[in-house]
Amino acid sequence: MLQGKQLILATKPFAIENRSKSWVLTISTYLILIALLVGTVYNFHWSLKLICSMLAGLVIVRLFVIYHDHQHKAILNKSLFADIIFTIFGFYVLAPTGIWSASHDYHHKNNSKLFSASIGSYPIYTKQKFERLSRKEQLHYLFIRHPLTILFGYIFTFMYGMCVKSIINRFSKNIDSLIALIMHFAYQIAVFYFLGWQTWILLCAIPHFISGALGSYLFYAQHNFPTVTFVGNEEWTYEGAALDSSSYMKLNTVMHWFTANIGYHHIHHLNSRIPFYRLPEVMQAIPELQNPKTTSLSPKAIWDCLSLKLWDYEQQKMIRL
Repeated sequence: MLQGKQLILATKPFAIENRSKSWVLTISTYLILIALLVGTVYNFHWSLKLICSMLAGLVIVRLFVIYHDHQHKAILNKSLFADIIFTIFGFYVLAPTGIWSASHDYHHKNNSKLFSASIGSYPIYTKQKFERLSRKEQLHYLFIRHPLTILFGYIFTFMYGMCVKSIINRFSKNIDSLIALIMHFAYQIAVFYFLGWQTWILLCAIPHFISGALGSYLFYAQHNFPTVTFVGNEEWTYEGAALDSSSYMKLNTVMHWFTANIGYHHIHHLNSRIPFYRLPEVMQAIPELQNPKTTSLSPKAIWDCLSLKLWDYEQQKMIRL
C-alpha cells in the first residue's frame, strides 16, 4: 500500500500535460465564455439572455480553474501567449496573478495547519482560542465564515480579499491588484453607460455574482467539511494535508465540466502539477486515492459544511456554535 512520499511519487507520471489538449480546452472555454457574454447582449428574448448570463457565470468558474492550473505551471508553462491571456483573465475576475500565486502557494504549503496565518484560505480557530477572543474578534471571525459572506464572494473574497486588502497590506508588491480594480470598474462603467443598466446586470453583475459565489464556496467546502482533519504545525505532512484535509466533491458530469475537475481536490493537493483533465485518470489508476473524504453540492452537504465553525481538540473534529 502506497503511503507518504511513495504516494506522491506515484502521481508524478500524471504531472505531464498534453500540450495540444491544454490549448484546445483553454481556447474552447474562452470562446464559449465570449459567446455566452455576447448572448447576454444580442439574443432573441430576455429569457435567453438570462440563461446565457447564468451559464457565463459557471463557465467563468471553469476558466478560473484552468487559469489556476496555469499558475501552478501544470499547463501551458513558458508560453508567452498563455501568460498574456491568463493575466488579462486574472484582472477580469479580480484575482491578478501576483496576489493569487503568492496566497495560493502559501495555502498549498500550509493547508490544515492550525497555527499558521490564514493566507489564501478561510481562518480556522480552535474552540479554546475562540473563547479567549474579544467579542469584536469573534464577530470578525464568524463574519468571514458566514454563509452570506461566501455567497457574496464576488465582493468579499475577490474584490476586497484579493484586491483591496492586498493593496492596503502591501501596495508596492500588489500594484496589479490596483490595475485589476481600475480595469474591472472601468469596463463595468462603460457597459452601464453605453448599453444600459439591464445589459450591465446580464453582462456583468450576474456572471460575476455566480462565479464569485460558487468559486468561494468550492474553496471553502474543499477544506471545511464534517470529516476534515486539522493538526498542529509539527504534526503536519504534505500528503496528510492532501488526504485528510482536502475533499473529493461528488459531482455529476456536467458540474465536473463547469468546475474543471477541481472537485478531485485531494489529488490536486497531493500534486498540483497534474493538469485538471488528468485528475480523474489519477483517481482511477491509484487505489489509495479512491476512498477519499467526500462532500457534494447537495443542500444537506452544503448546510453541513457551512454550519462548521471551530476545531474541537477534544473531539478531534469541526463543530458548530
